[in-house]
Amino acid sequence: MINRSYNASWRYIFTIVALLCLWSLPVFGGEITVGAARTSVYAPLLKGKRVALLSNHTGLVGARHTLDVMLDEGINVVTLFSPEHGFRGTADAGEHVKNGVDEVTSIPIASMYTGTSKGIAPEVMKGLDVIVVDLQDVGTRFYTYYITMIKVMEEAAAAGKKVVVLDRPNPLGMVVDGPVLDMSLRSGVGRLPVPVLHGMTLGELAMMANGEGWLREGRKVDLTVVECEGYTHASRYKLPVAPSPNLRDMTAIYLYPSLCFFEGTVASVGRGTDFPFKVYGHPDMQNRGFTFMPRSVPGAKNPPLLNRRCNGVDLTRSDSDSLIARGVDLTYVIDAYQSMPATGRSRFFSAFFDKLIGNRKVRLMIIDGLSADEIKKSWTDEVEEFKTLRSQYLLYPES
Repeated sequence: MINRSYNASWRYIFTIVALLCLWSLPVFGGEITVGAARTSVYAPLLKGKRVALLSNHTGLVGARHTLDVMLDEGINVVTLFSPEHGFRGTADAGEHVKNGVDEVTSIPIASMYTGTSKGIAPEVMKGLDVIVVDLQDVGTRFYTYYITMIKVMEEAAAAGKKVVVLDRPNPLGMVVDGPVLDMSLRSGVGRLPVPVLHGMTLGELAMMANGEGWLREGRKVDLTVVECEGYTHASRYKLPVAPSPNLRDMTAIYLYPSLCFFEGTVASVGRGTDFPFKVYGHPDMQNRGFTFMPRSVPGAKNPPLLNRRCNGVDLTRSDSDSLIARGVDLTYVIDAYQSMPATGRSRFFSAFFDKLIGNRKVRLMIIDGLSADEIKKSWTDEVEEFKTLRSQYLLYPES
């Protein structure tokens, strides 16, 4: 008898190993040192302290996890905090993650993505002095890693604990675009009044949230950011590992700011295929000569339109320079909406779309037939205002 769960586990491990090989070069045009590699800067801050580490599989220094680096430095890591996808990065998007124990180090894990709003347990917070954050974000307002960081900062501020952010580059840090979040739509995919593409690292966002009084009740946290070396906001940083199961390469990451809006529609963005966030489609869309069928796979156990053949558009060969230049591009969503039969358009959007885009106007403009360029003009002024504010908190040059 074939052990299907055993085989599936090994297939997933094989996939991760392959991805590590594909993502081996960290940067185009220069060497970048991430904050986690600068132990001479942060180890003295942590020695003799009880330390919690918020991280996951993206917390790498070369081929080693930041946790291992910290333990080798003699840092007393007493607790691990995990974001969406879990500490080892194997949970599905949106899947609630339970507390547990790290299978490698036996250090207890307190999940920050349990589906509740309880926050860090008082007994856990009482047993630590400093919280270290080391996560590889992708630079969009709806990517949840920065939201988890903000929650941890709020908890730390309330308890009088220090936070140290080990900064990492933003692979989309060269672009600022998209509407600023209407805070009446604040949710698990939007926490701060920033554009869809904010062009900031986690360290810079942490400084902005702290400096602007955006933490809960306007509190301030004792914050230190360990900066990257060799990074500018113009850097083309190639991530050393997939940040989440469905963002498998840089093409997907460059498309993500524009294709994620499909999560608020009836269409599929390719979850459950070999090319998530590089295609879009629906069974009722006009046939474009390209079809795909979402399946249940590790990282997408129950994808939208499961086992249904979708007519769609293949973006796997998209040019990176063009994708970056377009920023937030609503062309794809508009195309899908207009390619649906008239009877299907009335249910094309869900309420989640407004939360992803950050306001209630864009959906209506799409329905009214405005073009992507016309809609982009609607957020130009607020983006320029944000850039002025952003400039006060940048740690790295723009070019």
